[in-house]
Amino acid sequence: MTWFKALAVFGQELITDPRPIGAACPSSPRLARRVARMVGNSPEHYVLEIGAGTGSITSALLKHCVPPERLIALERSASMVRLLQQRFQGVRIIEGDACELTSLLARSGVSDLGRITHIVSSLPLRSLQPDQVQLITGEFLKLMKQRTQLIQYTYNLRHGSRELFDRLYQRSSSVVWLNLPPARVEAFSTVPATEPRSGSRKRPPAKPAPFVLTGGTKVVNASPRH
Repeated sequence: MTWFKALAVFGQELITDPRPIGAACPSSPRLARRVARMVGNSPEHYVLEIGAGTGSITSALLKHCVPPERLIALERSASMVRLLQQRFQGVRIIEGDACELTSLLARSGVSDLGRITHIVSSLPLRSLQPDQVQLITGEFLKLMKQRTQLIQYTYNLRHGSRELFDRLYQRSSSVVWLNLPPARVEAFSTVPATEPRSGSRKRPPAKPAPFVLTGGTKVVNASPRH
């Protein structure tokens, strides 16, 4: 019954204000699992989900990644917030716009922002106004520390979201074909994938071994060719 209710709420939101929705259907289980797999499971994980919608991604995060007390979900639709509150006991659910993300978290009493390891965004950034996108990406950057990763999916398979996060490094990217429509899931970070861990040093490049001729060796065709 929850699935039908979620679909009804989604459909009503799509009719009322389709621009912030960005898709004709809720995220598929395949897409939700791909996002959860990119987040992974660790006792240190603390996830902030942006644009939780009807809870497709939320459910996968709880099943595979984090317990309810280490998940914060933000959603701007009041009807979807009520649905999320009914579905997910123990998850801190905040109603509001991602353009005011940090102030919303502060007003909601979230004081442990430094613990956030993953931001999972379901926002249709390519469907929003440029000024909104600029505000939202700026809010993400305020929360991202060296170890924080941003997981974003988009229905723009060709270009993805790299140009929207030009101050971040893309860590991974893959396409979920069994979704309507197919979606590209990308992970971004403030440091490149090749960045050494804190406290480690880069090894200097190895010097090539000198070329030595052993006794009795005759040099043949040693002159350079042109």
